[in-house]
Amino acid sequence: MKSSYKNDFRALLGWGLYDWANSVFGTTVLAALLPIYFAGVIVPEGGVSYFGHTFGAESLWGFLRGGGAFMLFMLTPLLGAVADFSAAKRRFLGAFAFGGSVVGSLLVFVSTGDVAATMLLFMVANMGLVGSTVFYDGFLPDLTTPDTIDKWSARGFALGYAAGGIHLVLSLVLMSRYESLGLTYDTAVRIAIGSAALWWAAFTFVSLRMLPETGVPRPLPSSMANMSPLVAYARIGIARTVGTARRLIDFPQLLLFVVAFMIYNDGISSFNGLASVYAGETLQMSQQSVVLMFLCAQLFAFPGALLFGWLAGKTSTKRAILISLAGWTVVSVGAYRLGAGDVAPFIAFGALAGLVQGGSVALSRSLYGSMIPEAASAEFFGFFSVFSKFSSIWGPLLFAFVSQTTGSSRLAILSIGSMFLIGGLLLAAVDVDEARASRLRWGFDQTLAPAPASSRTE
Repeated sequence: MKSSYKNDFRALLGWGLYDWANSVFGTTVLAALLPIYFAGVIVPEGGVSYFGHTFGAESLWGFLRGGGAFMLFMLTPLLGAVADFSAAKRRFLGAFAFGGSVVGSLLVFVSTGDVAATMLLFMVANMGLVGSTVFYDGFLPDLTTPDTIDKWSARGFALGYAAGGIHLVLSLVLMSRYESLGLTYDTAVRIAIGSAALWWAAFTFVSLRMLPETGVPRPLPSSMANMSPLVAYARIGIARTVGTARRLIDFPQLLLFVVAFMIYNDGISSFNGLASVYAGETLQMSQQSVVLMFLCAQLFAFPGALLFGWLAGKTSTKRAILISLAGWTVVSVGAYRLGAGDVAPFIAFGALAGLVQGGSVALSRSLYGSMIPEAASAEFFGFFSVFSKFSSIWGPLLFAFVSQTTGSSRLAILSIGSMFLIGGLLLAAVDVDEARASRLRWGFDQTLAPAPASSRTE
């Protein structure tokens, strides 16, 4: 075996192909097709009853997204510790990817009334998707050097955007021409879902054939020598996360940014997860229109990242993020005011969402990276990844609560929009220069710090 795979093109191509593999399932199934299929087919008309309450499809999907995000938040520190201390990232990536894709493929068999089964399959497939990316991200510092890590991180994103767009186009063609192919519409949707799961599994196989096992196992601390590895990894992951959070209190500007990010990132992830079901139920959009909207968002996200990168250079990173949040506010108000069946403005707002998402996500990551101590970058980006999952919990739950209590999903989507306003106001108050200066004063205990890792977060 080679002693080092640094900048090995074959290994890096194999790494990038996993983004090409998994992004299709996340974009086509979890974001575009499954939510509206869940609302229009799976959940019976009139909703379902649990614990003495009747839940409509939109509020139920909101609770599902929020609950799933909470489970992923609890799981991420453990997986991060496994990725940092084991030399089995390839094996774990494959296990989560193949497990998630197999479970995801079972979604083609659910039908009207299979609400609990659909929710369970969604949760497990989503855990496979997110869990695999923890190990996927861990490969990047093993395969790159400081002068190539950003380039290959961007290439991974680009491959994911491209794959998601290609599969969305193919799904849209299939769903538009189902009659000429001798299919029913529901069958066409099922084929699109199943093909996304198959794409994920097939290209994962190709990726793993090219991707070597890297890294060297790191011994657990002596105090944990007698513990089972799973318990030890869990304790390490939780201790790292809690310890970093505690130390943030002494650095108020960095802490203020983290709080602001958690709020507005929650709004972004909530829109991504809830747009499809809101469009189908409240706006009465066809599934083809929803897929077309997501395709436009996908196409505008990559140039949006470039545009906002240019804007950050002309003004500042913080100002560029604030402009993107203003764009998100426009999207949320537009979603609230859109009339049922207004397809053209619906797609236009989707394109705007893609444009500002490309800027807000990429610039938030780079701004955070400029404010943390370089010597503890792995620890802090691990913390950033964990709390990115944590920030995805509350928006869907807020949407579900407002929708369930008021009976209005329009008010619920507007409540998600308030997160951009609140997060933006907090971000505006951040003194970036002070935050960057404070990292020079940072003191940290390296006992449980992981090996240097990628700054790439999902």
